[in-house]
Amino acid sequence: MEWDEHAARGRARYLDGERRLPDDADARQRQLVRMAMAAGAVGLARLMQGRGDDAREWLVRAAERYRESWDAAPPGSWGRPIGALKARVLARDAAGAGHDAVWTLDAVPADEASPIGVYAAVLALLALGRDREAAERAERLRGAEGFPADVGEALHALGRGDAAAYAEAATSVLRSFEERDAYLEDIPVADTVLVLELLAADRGVAVGLRSPLLPHD
Repeated sequence: MEWDEHAARGRARYLDGERRLPDDADARQRQLVRMAMAAGAVGLARLMQGRGDDAREWLVRAAERYRESWDAAPPGSWGRPIGALKARVLARDAAGAGHDAVWTLDAVPADEASPIGVYAAVLALLALGRDREAAERAERLRGAEGFPADVGEALHALGRGDAAAYAEAATSVLRSFEERDAYLEDIPVADTVLVLELLAADRGVAVGLRSPLLPHD
Protein backbone atom coordinates (compact mmCIF):
# COMPACT_ATOMS: atom_id res chain seq x y z
CA MET A 1 0.00 0.00 0.00
CA GLU A 2 1.41 3.38 -1.06
CA TRP A 3 0.64 5.28 2.12
CA ASP A 4 2.90 8.16 1.12
CA GLU A 5 0.76 8.68 -1.98
CA HIS A 6 -2.42 8.69 0.08
CA ALA A 7 -0.87 11.19 2.50
CA ALA A 8 0.43 13.43 -0.28
CA ARG A 9 -2.96 13.49 -1.97
CA GLY A 10 -4.76 14.38 1.27
CA ARG A 11 -2.22 17.05 2.16
CA ALA A 12 -2.55 18.64 -1.30
CA ARG A 13 -6.34 18.70 -0.99
CA TYR A 14 -6.13 20.25 2.47
CA LEU A 15 -3.72 22.99 1.43
CA ASP A 16 -5.72 23.74 -1.70
CA GLY A 17 -8.85 24.10 0.42
CA GLU A 18 -7.00 26.34 2.85
CA ARG A 19 -5.91 28.64 0.03
CA ARG A 20 -9.45 28.88 -1.33
CA LEU A 21 -11.48 29.30 1.86
CA PRO A 22 -14.47 31.48 0.89
CA ASP A 23 -15.96 34.27 2.99
CA ASP A 24 -19.54 33.16 2.47
CA ALA A 25 -20.56 31.27 5.63
CA ASP A 26 -22.30 28.36 3.93
CA ALA A 27 -19.59 27.81 1.34
CA ARG A 28 -16.95 28.17 4.04
CA GLN A 29 -18.47 25.51 6.33
CA ARG A 30 -18.63 23.05 3.43
CA GLN A 31 -15.03 23.75 2.49
CA LEU A 32 -13.95 23.26 6.10
CA VAL A 33 -15.55 19.82 6.12
CA ARG A 34 -13.68 18.88 2.95
CA MET A 35 -10.47 20.06 4.60
CA ALA A 36 -11.25 18.06 7.74
CA MET A 37 -11.77 14.92 5.70
CA ALA A 38 -8.53 15.49 3.78
CA ALA A 39 -6.59 16.04 7.01
CA GLY A 40 -8.13 12.91 8.49
CA ALA A 41 -7.01 10.93 5.44
CA VAL A 42 -3.42 12.09 5.97
CA GLY A 43 -3.64 11.18 9.63
CA LEU A 44 -4.90 7.67 8.90
CA ALA A 45 -2.20 7.09 6.29
CA ARG A 46 0.47 8.15 8.77
CA LEU A 47 -1.04 5.92 11.47
CA MET A 48 -0.75 2.97 9.10
CA GLN A 49 2.92 3.82 8.63
CA GLY A 50 3.53 4.00 12.36
CA ARG A 51 4.36 7.71 12.11
CA GLY A 52 2.56 8.70 15.28
CA ASP A 53 3.66 12.34 15.56
CA ASP A 54 2.67 13.16 11.98
CA ALA A 55 -0.59 11.28 12.42
CA ARG A 56 -1.46 13.21 15.57
CA GLU A 57 -0.73 16.56 13.92
CA TRP A 58 -3.09 15.87 11.03
CA LEU A 59 -5.80 14.23 13.11
CA VAL A 60 -5.90 17.19 15.48
CA ARG A 61 -6.10 19.45 12.44
CA ALA A 62 -9.05 17.40 11.19
CA ALA A 63 -10.83 17.76 14.53
CA GLU A 64 -10.26 21.50 14.56
CA ARG A 65 -11.70 21.95 11.07
CA TYR A 66 -14.78 19.87 11.93
CA ARG A 67 -15.32 22.04 14.99
CA GLU A 68 -14.73 25.24 13.02
CA SER A 69 -17.35 24.19 10.47
CA TRP A 70 -20.05 23.66 13.09
CA ASP A 71 -21.39 27.16 13.72
CA ALA A 72 -22.62 27.62 10.13
CA ALA A 73 -23.59 23.98 9.59
CA PRO A 74 -27.17 22.93 8.83
CA PRO A 75 -29.15 21.61 11.83
CA GLY A 76 -28.47 17.98 12.62
CA SER A 77 -25.00 17.88 11.07
CA TRP A 78 -23.95 15.26 13.61
CA GLY A 79 -21.22 13.87 11.39
CA ARG A 80 -19.06 16.81 12.38
CA PRO A 81 -18.84 16.17 16.12
CA ILE A 82 -18.47 12.47 15.32
CA GLY A 83 -15.58 13.25 12.97
CA ALA A 84 -13.97 15.53 15.54
CA LEU A 85 -14.30 13.02 18.38
CA LYS A 86 -12.99 10.12 16.32
CA ALA A 87 -10.01 12.20 15.20
CA ARG A 88 -9.23 13.23 18.79
CA VAL A 89 -9.41 9.63 20.01
CA LEU A 90 -7.19 8.44 17.17
CA ALA A 91 -4.72 11.23 17.97
CA ARG A 92 -4.80 10.13 21.63
CA ASP A 93 -5.59 13.72 22.49
CA ALA A 94 -7.49 13.18 25.74
CA ALA A 95 -7.79 16.86 26.59
CA GLY A 96 -9.04 17.74 23.13
CA ALA A 97 -11.45 14.80 23.15
CA GLY A 98 -12.84 15.97 26.48
CA HIS A 99 -13.33 19.49 25.16
CA ASP A 100 -15.06 18.29 21.99
CA ALA A 101 -17.15 15.83 23.99
CA VAL A 102 -18.57 18.65 26.13
CA TRP A 103 -19.33 20.64 22.97
CA THR A 104 -21.06 17.59 21.47
CA LEU A 105 -23.23 16.96 24.51
CA ASP A 106 -24.21 20.62 24.59
CA ALA A 107 -25.25 20.33 20.95
CA VAL A 108 -27.09 16.99 20.93
CA PRO A 109 -30.50 17.17 22.64
CA ALA A 110 -31.08 14.55 25.33
CA ASP A 111 -34.12 13.33 23.39
CA GLU A 112 -32.37 13.27 20.01
CA ALA A 113 -34.05 10.60 17.90
CA SER A 114 -31.70 10.24 14.94
CA PRO A 115 -29.25 7.33 15.33
CA ILE A 116 -26.36 9.46 14.07
CA GLY A 117 -27.05 12.09 16.72
CA VAL A 118 -27.26 9.41 19.41
CA TYR A 119 -23.98 7.97 18.12
CA ALA A 120 -22.32 11.37 18.57
CA ALA A 121 -23.59 11.59 22.14
CA VAL A 122 -22.45 8.05 22.99
CA LEU A 123 -18.95 8.73 21.68
CA ALA A 124 -18.85 11.93 23.74
CA LEU A 125 -19.95 10.16 26.91
CA LEU A 126 -17.36 7.42 26.41
CA ALA A 127 -14.66 10.03 25.81
CA LEU A 128 -15.60 11.60 29.15
CA GLY A 129 -15.65 8.26 30.96
CA ARG A 130 -19.37 8.52 31.63
CA ASP A 131 -19.87 4.87 30.76
CA ARG A 132 -23.19 4.19 32.45
CA GLU A 133 -24.80 7.10 30.61
CA ALA A 134 -23.15 5.94 27.38
CA ALA A 135 -24.66 2.49 27.78
CA GLU A 136 -28.09 3.98 28.41
CA ARG A 137 -27.94 6.11 25.27
CA ALA A 138 -26.45 3.27 23.23
CA GLU A 139 -29.61 1.26 23.93
CA ARG A 140 -31.25 3.49 21.33
CA LEU A 141 -28.77 2.32 18.72
CA ARG A 142 -29.50 -1.37 19.17
CA GLY A 143 -31.77 -2.28 16.29
CA ALA A 144 -32.01 1.32 15.07
CA GLU A 145 -32.97 1.43 11.42
CA GLY A 146 -30.08 2.43 9.17
CA PHE A 147 -27.42 2.17 11.88
CA PRO A 148 -24.86 -0.68 11.85
CA ALA A 149 -26.07 -3.12 14.47
CA ASP A 150 -22.58 -4.33 15.37
CA VAL A 151 -21.33 -0.78 16.01
CA GLY A 152 -24.29 -0.18 18.29
CA GLU A 153 -23.58 -3.43 20.14
CA ALA A 154 -19.90 -2.58 20.51
CA LEU A 155 -20.68 0.84 21.98
CA HIS A 156 -23.27 -0.61 24.32
CA ALA A 157 -20.81 -3.27 25.48
CA LEU A 158 -18.11 -0.64 26.11
CA GLY A 159 -20.49 1.33 28.26
CA ARG A 160 -21.28 -1.79 30.29
CA GLY A 161 -17.68 -3.04 30.38
CA ASP A 162 -18.80 -6.35 28.86
CA ALA A 163 -15.59 -7.75 27.37
CA ALA A 164 -17.15 -10.78 25.67
CA ALA A 165 -19.95 -8.83 24.02
CA TYR A 166 -17.50 -6.14 22.94
CA ALA A 167 -15.13 -8.68 21.38
CA GLU A 168 -17.90 -10.27 19.36
CA ALA A 169 -19.27 -6.94 18.14
CA ALA A 170 -15.87 -5.39 17.34
CA THR A 171 -14.86 -8.47 15.36
CA SER A 172 -18.05 -8.10 13.34
CA VAL A 173 -17.35 -4.41 12.70
CA LEU A 174 -13.87 -5.28 11.42
CA ARG A 175 -15.31 -7.98 9.15
CA SER A 176 -17.69 -5.43 7.65
CA PHE A 177 -14.73 -3.19 6.77
CA GLU A 178 -12.81 -6.08 5.26
CA GLU A 179 -15.78 -6.91 3.03
CA ARG A 180 -16.11 -3.39 1.63
CA ASP A 181 -15.16 -2.35 -1.87
CA ALA A 182 -14.90 1.38 -1.10
CA TYR A 183 -13.62 3.47 1.79
CA LEU A 184 -14.04 7.05 2.91
CA GLU A 185 -11.51 9.24 1.11
CA ASP A 186 -10.28 6.02 -0.56
CA ILE A 187 -8.23 5.24 2.55
CA PRO A 188 -8.46 1.49 3.26
CA VAL A 189 -8.42 1.74 7.05
CA ALA A 190 -10.96 0.40 9.54
CA ASP A 191 -11.09 3.71 11.39
CA THR A 192 -14.20 2.88 13.43
CA VAL A 193 -12.51 -0.27 14.69
CA LEU A 194 -9.43 1.73 15.64
CA VAL A 195 -11.57 4.14 17.66
CA LEU A 196 -13.45 1.31 19.35
CA GLU A 197 -10.22 -0.47 20.26
CA LEU A 198 -8.68 2.66 21.74
CA LEU A 199 -11.78 3.27 23.84
CA ALA A 200 -11.74 -0.41 24.81
CA ALA A 201 -8.08 -0.23 25.80
CA ASP A 202 -8.92 2.54 28.26
CA ARG A 203 -11.36 0.09 29.86
CA GLY A 204 -9.12 -2.98 29.74
CA VAL A 205 -11.29 -4.86 27.24
CA ALA A 206 -9.45 -4.34 23.93
CA VAL A 207 -9.37 -7.39 21.68
CA GLY A 208 -6.09 -6.70 19.89
CA LEU A 209 -7.65 -7.23 16.45
CA ARG A 210 -5.34 -7.77 13.49
CA SER A 211 -6.02 -6.88 9.88
CA PRO A 212 -4.39 -5.27 6.84
CA LEU A 213 -6.84 -2.45 7.53
CA LEU A 214 -5.32 -1.75 10.97
CA PRO A 215 -1.86 -0.48 11.96
CA HIS A 216 0.65 -3.07 13.08
CA ASP A 217 2.35 -2.60 16.43
